[in-house]
Amino acid sequence: MKKIFVYCGMALSLFCMDVSGVGVAEDKPTVRKAAAPLYRDPITDGAADPVLIWNRQEKTWWMLYTQRRANQETADVAYCYGNGIGIAESADNGKTWVYRGTLDLNFERGHNTFWAPDVVYHDGKYHLFVSYIKGVRNHWGGQAHIVHFESDNLWDWEFKGSPKLSSDKVIDCTLMKGDDNVWRMWYKDEMAGAHTMLSESKDLDNWSPAREAIGGGAHEGPKAFKYGGYYWMVTDEWHGMRVYKSSDLEKWEKQGLILDKPSQRKDDTPSGAHGDVVVLGDKAYVFYFTHPGRKSHTQDAHDVNGNVPYELRRSSIQVAPLEYINGTLVSNRDKDFDFYLPEMAD
Repeated sequence: MKKIFVYCGMALSLFCMDVSGVGVAEDKPTVRKAAAPLYRDPITDGAADPVLIWNRQEKTWWMLYTQRRANQETADVAYCYGNGIGIAESADNGKTWVYRGTLDLNFERGHNTFWAPDVVYHDGKYHLFVSYIKGVRNHWGGQAHIVHFESDNLWDWEFKGSPKLSSDKVIDCTLMKGDDNVWRMWYKDEMAGAHTMLSESKDLDNWSPAREAIGGGAHEGPKAFKYGGYYWMVTDEWHGMRVYKSSDLEKWEKQGLILDKPSQRKDDTPSGAHGDVVVLGDKAYVFYFTHPGRKSHTQDAHDVNGNVPYELRRSSIQVAPLEYINGTLVSNRDKDFDFYLPEMAD
C-alpha cells in the first residue's frame, strides 16, 4: 500500500505541474516582435517615405518607398534625386522583407526623380500617385508635380497624367475615400508655406481646385486614415509626426507629436519621419523612416568635397504600434508589441 500511495502522489504532482504550465502559457499572449530596423535597402541603403499595400496577385505585402541613393558619393543632396520607387516584399506576414527592384515609371526621356509614393486599389486597379521632378539635381530645387499611374498587377504601370493642383511645387500626396465616396488627396505645397492642401475627385482622374486643409508651421508628408471611429492625419514636422483628428475630413484638430523622441531599438533614432499607417481591425501600425546616424533629423554637414557624409545620408524603415488612448493617438516604440500583417481578402 505504501508503494501505491507514493506512486499516486508522484503522478498527481506531475499532473499538477503539467496543468500549471499549460495555464501559464495560455494566459501569456504571443508577441511577434518586429525586426528593428524593419528594412534597409540592400542596393542604396536609402529607403524612405514607405507606403504599404496588399498585393492581390502575389498574395504578399508590398512596401513601396523612395529609394534614395544614400551609398553614392554625390554633391550636396544629389543622393535624394534620381531615385526610383523601390519595392520590398514580405511573404511571411511582415517578419522579413526582400528587395524586388523598382517600379518602371519613366514617361519622359532621361534620368528623372520620383519621391513619396501613395497607392490605392479602386475598381479592380491599383492607382499610384507619386511626386515627380524632371532630371537629377545637386541641390534642392526644380518643379515638382504629382503624377498618376494605373496598374492591374503592381508591376506594369500606365501613365495617366498629372492632376492640375495648386502650384508647380507639390509633393507628398496621400489619398483616401471618405464615407461620401469622394476621393480626397492631401499634399504639400511648397509655394503655400509648406502647408497641406486638399483636392477632391469622384473618379481619381478629375480633381477639384485645391484649398488649404492644414496651415500653421511648415510640414510635409501627410498621411490620412480612419481609426477608432475618427479620421486622422499625421504630418512630418522633421522632429516627429504631428497628429490631427477629424470627424468629417474638413475640420482638423491639432494633437500632440508621436515618434519625436529616440527609442532604444537599433537604428530607431533620432525621430520618425514621413511614413504610412496600416489599420487592421482594432490594431494600427505606423511605418516611418529614420536617419540613425544623425543627432537630429535635420542635422546637416558637408565634407571638403561638398558631400553629405554617408553616416548622415543612410536611412532605415521602422514600424511601431499606434494606439488610441484618452481621445488621441500615441506611439510607444520601446514597448513590446505584437506585429503581424495578415493575408487580406481580395
